[in-house]
Amino acid sequence: MSENVSSRLRVVAVSGSLHEPSKTTALIRRIVAELGERIDIDVHLIEISKIGPEFAGALNRGQLPDSVEQELVRIEQADLLVVASPVYRGSFTGLFKHLFDFVDQYALVDTPVLLAATGGGERHALILEHSFRPLFGFFQALTLPIGVYASNSDFDGYEIRSEALIQRIQLAVTRGLPVIARRASLDEPVSSYVGAW
Repeated sequence: MSENVSSRLRVVAVSGSLHEPSKTTALIRRIVAELGERIDIDVHLIEISKIGPEFAGALNRGQLPDSVEQELVRIEQADLLVVASPVYRGSFTGLFKHLFDFVDQYALVDTPVLLAATGGGERHALILEHSFRPLFGFFQALTLPIGVYASNSDFDGYEIRSEALIQRIQLAVTRGLPVIARRASLDEPVSSYVGAW
């Protein structure tokens, strides 16, 4: 892992999957692993499948239990977000959106966000542009240039088997590093470890 970062980047990964095991969570874990090979990171994973029942019925932030409030604070204080959801009825899952409904409107300004999604086939790939970017645009976050979409055919069970998907993850991380670097206050120029694509 690189020693170029003065302190570990606080990476918060959010999986909007409602099930475990999950292809969406597997995708997030692979993205985070790729990040960890490039820069020093401290990762916290939030799985909607685990915490969803704790906030599903809440109408405002004051009604949330402390456990969910702590997760929201982690999201709001992250140096980088990695967010993913399976495609459900043409968009991200309702509980994924409901969680971000509680995030402070200005807490994510200029926060880099790497977008990812999973779906049954390639026809759902535009969810990244039509659903995710507008949501994080509302927060004035910095969505990274390339998102990662994976379809069922990219997996063997819950393991990524597609070389094309792995290359897409690598490219998304590489293209996102200059934005991430500004947040990380790198000691050396990002060009010193970003590979040529």
